[in-house]
Amino acid sequence: QVQLVQSGGGMVPPGGSLKLACSASGSTSSMENIGWFRQAPGKQRELVAVYIRGGGTNYADSVKGRFTVSRDADKMTVYLQMHDLRPEDTAIYYCNQLLPYGTYLPGPTWGQGTQVTVSS
Repeated sequence: QVQLVQSGGGMVPPGGSLKLACSASGSTSSMENIGWFRQAPGKQRELVAVYIRGGGTNYADSVKGRFTVSRDADKMTVYLQMHDLRPEDTAIYYCNQLLPYGTYLPGPTWGQGTQVTVSS
């Protein structure tokens, strides 16, 4: 069974950049239909970016133009590159193997989460 292992994250000042990685472990995975979610304290979890079968991507309006999701198939890894970070981007970020058929709904397989803090 595939497990998702995350890396990256940390603390940056406003305007800074970070890159998160989500890698498959335990089994081979095409790493398609991967979603990046985030959850800030006291807020609901939200979907911020997806990488879908065929190389398509989609983004929440709040991160469009600042975040980019990409995949390295050979490394079985999906990345979330984040630029121009804002304090409101502060959250725990999770990757997830989405349910199929373009639903954008989260499946049962989650990464362990990584903290992103944007603060001066």
